[in-house]
Order: sequence, then C-alpha cells, then structure tokens
Amino acid sequence: MLQTEQLPLYRSQTYVEQASSYDRMGKNNDGFNGTYSFLRKNEDGSLVIFEAPGKGIIERIWTPTPTDDTLDFYFDGAGSPSYSIKFNDLFSGKIFPFLNPLTGKKVGGWYSYLPIPFANGCKVVFRGKKMLFYQVQYRALPANSLVQTFNPELSMTARSALQSLISKWSAAPSVSSHNRDITLKSTASRNIRPGERITIADIKKGGRIVGIELSDASIFESMNNEFDLRISWDGDTSPAVYAPVADFFGYAFGSRSMKSLLTGVDSNKAYCFIPMPFDNAAKIEVVYRKTGGSQKPVNFRSTITFTQRARDKATEGRFYALWKREQPAIGKPYVFLSGQGRGHYIGTLLLSQAKTYDRHTEFFEGDDSTVLDGKHFLHGTGSEDYFNGGWYAQPNGWVERKGAPLHGCLDYSLPLSRTGGYRFYMSDKLPFERSIYHSIEHGPEGNNREVEYSSVAMYYADQAIASGEAPTNATTRIFTPDTLSFYPRLMEHVSYAAEAKLADGNAELDAGRSGSFMLDPREIGPG
Repeated sequence: MLQTEQLPLYRSQTYVEQASSYDRMGKNNDGFNGTYSFLRKNEDGSLVIFEAPGKGIIERIWTPTPTDDTLDFYFDGAGSPSYSIKFNDLFSGKIFPFLNPLTGKKVGGWYSYLPIPFANGCKVVFRGKKMLFYQVQYRALPANSLVQTFNPELSMTARSALQSLISKWSAAPSVSSHNRDITLKSTASRNIRPGERITIADIKKGGRIVGIELSDASIFESMNNEFDLRISWDGDTSPAVYAPVADFFGYAFGSRSMKSLLTGVDSNKAYCFIPMPFDNAAKIEVVYRKTGGSQKPVNFRSTITFTQRARDKATEGRFYALWKREQPAIGKPYVFLSGQGRGHYIGTLLLSQAKTYDRHTEFFEGDDSTVLDGKHFLHGTGSEDYFNGGWYAQPNGWVERKGAPLHGCLDYSLPLSRTGGYRFYMSDKLPFERSIYHSIEHGPEGNNREVEYSSVAMYYADQAIASGEAPTNATTRIFTPDTLSFYPRLMEHVSYAAEAKLADGNAELDAGRSGSFMLDPREIGPG
C-alpha cells in the first residue's frame, strides 16, 4: 500500500485498467440483469469476471451486491484455484488479511483496497449463478518489476505494513501520521476583512507543504461560500489551487461534512495533509470576497506545516486542484479534468444539484469514464459507484453523510434533489504520460438530466494540466430549490400544512409561501 508521503511520486511505465459490469451498449443496464457482469462463462457455468496477463496488482474491488458465493483467484497460470474466498468475506473484516478499514461497507457499497499482486497473470472466477454490479481495478506493471504473488499469510514485513495502515486509517487525522520528515510549523491568529486577500504562508526556498489547518471550521459554513483558498508554487502567475475553502475541505451545501484520511474537518478544524512539494517558493492565501450583504471581519487561526525537502523534479509532480462549477449540456458529460501533460490523478470532490424537481437525483445514474494517454482504461457503473457507494435513495444505501478514509457520501437529499461524494486515489492513483480525460455522465442514458455540478479535481503534474476560473459570488453561492420532490409511492404518507399542497401528484410549496410537509416513517411498510 502507498504511504501518503509517496503521493507526489510519478508511476511511470504503469497503467491502470478496470473490469466492470457497465452497459456496453451505452444504456443503463450496468449490472441490474447481469448481462455484462462477466468476461466469459465457463462450461460449468462459473463466470470469469477478471483476467489480466503479466505482472500487476489488483488495487480495488467494489460491489453493491456481494453474495456468499465463492471467488476463485488463479495466479501465474495455475490450473486450479490459488486462493478461494466467499465474495462477502472480501469485505467482512473477518478473514485475514482482508481487514477493516482497508475493506468494508459504507453507504451501500462494499470495497476492498487490499493489494493483490501477481507475477504472471491473474484470473478471478465467480462460482455463483449470477453476478450483478462490480468493478475490479488493477495496475499493470513493467516486465522487469519485482513482484511477489499474493499469499494470504503475508510476510512479516507485509503484516507490519498492514497493521501500520490499519492504525493510520483508524486514527484521528493528524499531520504526524502522514509525514516522517523533520517539520517546521507556522501558526498565527489571522484577521481578515471583507474584500481582503491575506497571506498565511510565504516560503522562499524549496520544500513541501505537509499540513494546512484552519480553525474554527464553522467560519466557513455559509450559503454564500465567500472564502477562497489560493495556493501558488515557485512564483507562477496562475495559482495551482484556487477554490472555495468549503469546497476544498469537503463541506456540503453550507455545512461541514467530510472527514477523510487526507482532507476534511475534525474537532472544528479544517485540515489537509496532502503532501505538496515545490522547487523554490510557496504562497498560501485566503480570500474573503464581498457579497454585497452585511459582512463582518473574521478571526481565524492557521497552522501551516512544511519540510525543507524540495521537490525532486525527475520523480515528483507539484500538487494542483482544479475547481469548477457548471451545468453540463444535455448530451455531453461533465468533465472533471482534461488536458495535456504528465502526472497522476489522486482525488475528486463533487457536489450535485438537480435543476428540475421531477427527476430527483437520477443524474447520479451516470457512469464515470477515464481516458489516459488516448486509451479508454476505466468505465464505471454509476455515480455513487464511482465513490464506492451504492443504491441512492434506498434504505442503508447512499442516503446520508457518511464516509470511509478514502471515499464517502458528502450529502444526500431526495426532497432537495442533491447529493455529493468524495474519493481519493492512493495506491490506485491514475498515471498519465501525455494526457488525461476524466469525466462523469449525468443521467441514465445520453447525459439526459439537468444538473449543476461543482467539483475539485486533484492531481500532480509538473505544470497545470488545465486552467480554471477564479471563484466568484455568482459561481459559489449555494442554490436552494424552491420546489421539493418525493417519490410518488410516498405521496400517500405525506401530510401538508399551511400553504403546502399536493398538486397533480406533486408536493408543492410556492416561492415566498410558508408551509410544511411531514412524512411519518412508521406508516411506511418494509422496503
């Protein structure tokens, strides 16, 4: 498993691919019927769901539909299974070395990030009658790589590394758990007035930022989203990071949400422990935009932790985060990041707001798609699937703010037709030598749902892969729908008060009016 300190390192001569159950016809049958949920069927009825030649590592396995059927792993050309395990037990945490939280279940999705290396090919066979949704992501390695094929017993070194990762992923976020270099800290109380841009770090020699902490975090809870984070490297005129503070640290629709391994909010402190190496200079600024309304000066505390180990230009990229907000055109996907250059992709934060109330969150049926160096390497099975979740709007599914160390749900509201998620790529970071195109659909088919997306795409490169627009009041203000939506099957359980009403099968409350809707879950039967 990759250590946080290794995130800036390029992964040259490797590429990432994914086997998944996505609909090859471009429709929405991404696993519902099992049509595309295998590569081929064996004579005994078992299903080959993954196969790769040469040297590589399975780095991620995801499904929202595990079963007690057996998975057989065939390594290095073996004619009989090299390792067998119940599909459910990949994620249960009961079978060594598939332990939580490197494996587990969150917001409707089961996931495993335990590396499964192979030296001369790997095949995975599902012994059940029907496979549904799944994704298996792996990294192909050069022929001269030293690879030891997966052994569930693990060596003493591997056991120690596994326990170290379990401890790190389970602990409260802290800069010390991510960095072993000698660090320097700059801590200060700041005062910022509306319309000001203040510098919270200005480093004049090479090094790397390993911690950014801002408190108290409640300052940035606002529907105006008027505070921005601006980071520049090595005297560049264009910032490497220019994003609303709330969006960068995983707030959702005006309040705190994310608490991940790398960034988020914990104990009323916004934090980022993503390593950011630079050559000779770094500047970090906070912007407080005037909104036109009543605003007061704000006091906050900043702590910047850094080391004096400069970037190795040959082996490391500089950190970039592209923020954008747009309503993608019908028929075209939303693009997280697209451009030319060398680097690797490490993270996505996404907030999504429907622009029509009659289709609730159906935009989240859209699949992710990734083209690296001109080749289509990864195609997903749905938007919450991309974030390792599953089953939006369903009990025990993608319905609440909850997350794991590397992924999770930022928010879900069926009545407000909005949601969001985050996902970080550690060992499974996506390398590219010449170009990257990373996108997601909006809707079940043909990008056919009206939605507004705001995203932060994080990556490492020598230079910016794409340029973004500076945040403005118009592009950061959080939209509040004036119409709520409910599933039709719930209409009979909704009661209406004041000027709220049921009209043509829809629950409505006109703008500027007052009223309430009440839904009593006790009235709703199972399912």
